[in-house]
This record gives sequence, C-alpha cells and structure tokens, in this order.
Amino acid sequence: MDKLSVMQAFRRIVDRGSFARAAEDLGVSPALLSREIKLLEESLGSSLLTRTTRSMSLTDAGRLYYDEASGILDAVTSVETRIRDGAGAVRGHLKVNASSSFGQTVISPILPEFLAAHPDLRLSLSLDDRVVDMVEGGFDVSIRIRPAMPDSALVARKIGTMRQRIFAAPAYLARAGTPEGPEDIAGHRVIGFLLADHLTKWALHGPEGAISLDLDPAIRVGNSLVLRDLLIAGQGIGTLPDFVSDEPERRGDLVRVLPEWELPAPEIFAVTASRLGMDAKVTAFLDHLRAAMAP
Repeated sequence: MDKLSVMQAFRRIVDRGSFARAAEDLGVSPALLSREIKLLEESLGSSLLTRTTRSMSLTDAGRLYYDEASGILDAVTSVETRIRDGAGAVRGHLKVNASSSFGQTVISPILPEFLAAHPDLRLSLSLDDRVVDMVEGGFDVSIRIRPAMPDSALVARKIGTMRQRIFAAPAYLARAGTPEGPEDIAGHRVIGFLLADHLTKWALHGPEGAISLDLDPAIRVGNSLVLRDLLIAGQGIGTLPDFVSDEPERRGDLVRVLPEWELPAPEIFAVTASRLGMDAKVTAFLDHLRAAMAP
C-alpha cells in the first residue's frame, strides 16, 4: 500500500463528500477507492468513515486521520515546492574543497566577485593538499589536479589543464650554473613536492622526445607555495604548476630552466558526489571558476 497515495485519496473523498466525485477527480474507479479505504481501515484496525446509501461521515478516528494526513500531505507539497523553486536559485550552503596552492592563488582572488553576485549564498572553502573523503566531509565539489581520475562513485568533470615546468631564481642560476640539458638536473640542488607523483622521478618531454630522471631532492616540502618561495629565495631548482609560477615568472623572480622541456600536463577536475547533475550553486561556482581560468 502506497501510504501517501492512500492519504491523498482519503482526503479527496472527505473533501468531495463522495467516493464517486473523488474517483472522478483522481481518474480511478469508485470501486478501487472503496477497496483502498477498506484496506487502510483494516491496516489501522479502526473504521474511518460511516457510510449509508445517502450520506457519509467521519468517525472520531477518521477525523484524527484526516487532520494528521492533511498536515503530512501539506508538508510534502511545501518541501517539493521549495525544492523546485530553489532548483535554479544560487542559494544555500556551498562547501568547496581544493589544494592549498590552487585555493590561494586561483580560487581566493575570484571569491569577492562571486559572492557579490550571489548574496544569498553561504560558502565554506576547505584547503587541503591531501585527497579528502568528499562524502564524509560533506563537500559539494572538490577541485583535484591529477593526470587522470580513477574510476569511482564520484563524478569528475574536466575544467582545465595545468602545465608543470622547471624553475629557478636568476641568483641561483648565476651561482650554480644553468643546466644545458635534462641530464644536468641531477647535479643541482633539487627541491621536490612531497605529495607529487614526480617527487623522485621526472618524466620530461621535449624536442628530443621523452626522458626520465631519477632524482633525490635535497629539500622536500608539502606545499607548492612554500616550494615557490624557496625557489625565489635561490635555494635550488624545482617544478611548479603554472597557476603558482605565472606571477613570479612575470616579475622576473623565477626563470624557466630548460624551457623546451616540461612534465606531463595534469588535468584540473571538478569532482562531485552525485551522478544526478549539479545544483545551481555548484554550477554557478564552476562557471565562475572556468571564466577566471580562461586564457
């Protein structure tokens, strides 16, 4: 027995004062309605309606059931209406997760304009360089940078591509010399990113094809922004994602080392937990992010 359908039928019968009129409204036969109400009464162990050939009235139990069922049905209708009305509205609580470097260099600068455009939105931004459990953390979307996303129950949508290149400060190169080929990197002080797949092995591609370097970084850090600052301070050679390196390269604080060589370009994914599509607040955020990342 579909309790909500039976509740709706019972309320319609009472409101219309007739099985026949209620059946006509609902597009079913009076006999079917009568059978459903009889099953309902049997399941409750109580009579809800007193019927004669000329009239119909509610019993005390029927009045109680009518009042309570009406409240439940009105509440369901209200929830459904609110969800439908809000499906296209950018409101509610948006919970975003991203790496520290991406969050600080890419997401943080675009937040004021995004929040100004959506004043009814609440936002929580969690920055973590390790992969978090989206479901356990309650996140709506997580920005992840990976060569590829593994198969899982999560839904990953590509929103961009990142370039990973080699950098050093001019002062370091003046002191230690500039590598002339990939094989020269091993003779330098290398700074590595602890959480990267390429911490000790750089798979470079360039004009001479592909080459793999086995390295033992003298300095290893777990944050790209710290790595950037160490490179600017002339502490060695290391790789940086473009969203971290673009500004210091533009200022001349860092220069490209072996500019014709770089590591494979990871993809930037927006990961959500639902396969049913994104709601308005997630869509608005990702649209804003894509526009900011566009060349």
